[in-house]
Amino acid sequence: MSSSPTVRTARRRTLRVAAAALTAAAALALTACSGSDAAGTKPAGHSDKDMAAAGSSGTNSSAKAQGSDAPPSPGAKADAKAGAAGKQSGGAPAADGGRAASPVRTQRLADGISKAEIYKLGDQRYSAKIVARGAVLATLETKGHDDGLDANDMFVTLTLDGQVHSWMGGGHQGPGTFKLAGGWTAKVTKVGELRYRAQIIGHDGVAATLEANQHDVGLDANGVYVVLSSGGVISAHE
Repeated sequence: MSSSPTVRTARRRTLRVAAAALTAAAALALTACSGSDAAGTKPAGHSDKDMAAAGSSGTNSSAKAQGSDAPPSPGAKADAKAGAAGKQSGGAPAADGGRAASPVRTQRLADGISKAEIYKLGDQRYSAKIVARGAVLATLETKGHDDGLDANDMFVTLTLDGQVHSWMGGGHQGPGTFKLAGGWTAKVTKVGELRYRAQIIGHDGVAATLEANQHDVGLDANGVYVVLSSGGVISAHE
């Protein structure tokens, strides 16, 4: 009978020791978790270099995302304008590093509907956009010689000094020999598909030769303006 209290006392001591051990284990677990959070946990299998690279990538992605919302720089706007002009047929010439040039003047043409926007590109080099109802119909450009256009029986010339002349009608269909304004004679011959040649003949013989090779051409013959089309039509006006 005297041994029962001793057994109960031993059991109480055993329970107290177990409880203390559990408390210590919990404290160690909390300390380990706290230390892990302070140091920054890393996914398993990734080194410090991998994490640094990931952080750098995230920064770059964020910067790109912010940059996409930012307004484009003046250079980017100029490039965009240059790209849009290049897509449009007969678009405005570019100057000053890609910025769209402004015409030196605008001139109404003989049909009363169209107009020519004249641009200076350099020394004795000009360009003229033929515009009607907001649409660019054609572009003339002087590249060491005058240029010309047959626009549905309206003839237009652009000279080396940037002058535009236009008139209606008066065309002759080549091949053949025709009398022109100003006392000139034109001898038109066909030399290929959409390719015609015209000799401009004066009192002293052949003064000039025009050749339209899939492209209309023009000439200022001492104040008489001549156009030869790629279809063999020739017209002159003074």
